[in-house]
Amino acid sequence: MHAKRSPTNNTARLAGVLYLVMGVSAVFSYQYVHHTLMVHGNAAATANNILASEMLFRMGIVSELISVLAFIFLVRTLYRLLNAVDKGQASLMVTLVLLSVPISFLNVLNEIAALTLLRGADFLSLLDKPQRDSLAMLFLRLHGDGLNLATIFWGLWLFPFGVLVMRSGFIPRILGVLLIPNGLAWLVVSLTTLLFPTYLNVVNRFAIIPELGKLWIMAWLLIKGVKVPLSAAPAS
Repeated sequence: MHAKRSPTNNTARLAGVLYLVMGVSAVFSYQYVHHTLMVHGNAAATANNILASEMLFRMGIVSELISVLAFIFLVRTLYRLLNAVDKGQASLMVTLVLLSVPISFLNVLNEIAALTLLRGADFLSLLDKPQRDSLAMLFLRLHGDGLNLATIFWGLWLFPFGVLVMRSGFIPRILGVLLIPNGLAWLVVSLTTLLFPTYLNVVNRFAIIPELGKLWIMAWLLIKGVKVPLSAAPAS
């Protein structure tokens, strides 16, 4: 007879799925679409790329929203999974994630504003194309700045998450340990962008390794779930 799968294990698998959805949609929006359409320092080329691939740009916007929504449900699921370990740390984890959500949602408006400018609505007829292109690039730069602000919280929430994983006893401790330098790397990149932007490329090269820490916990939750003692399984 097969052992009945516990609700805790189902919760862990759900967290893994949400983590995957969040990660894939974020990579598509922030990495693929950005690097495909944006030309650094060239407003006209960026505008032409966006107008030529408008659907891709719109898909990037939708994907960004999906990533934020998945993040909300992910942290709620992780709270259900880990709040018995330490309710204070679990509440802090949720709070830090939710603080990033309005920043992320409002930040999407910068992309929508850029697209509105580039499509040249009637009320923009007083602006010629180079002016609209420059303003659109400004909004896209503001979108990047908004991402940098959100990154502060994307780094901070990994600290209580890592502590909870290390203390849980049903998820390998090393996965929690890896989340701490991951969170620190996010913070260092964000602060470098604000304080020492000329060193950003150097910092990014060093930060890429610790930033992989979250991939291990995502894979573990998705593939392995959690090990729950038989005594914790619900009665038939």
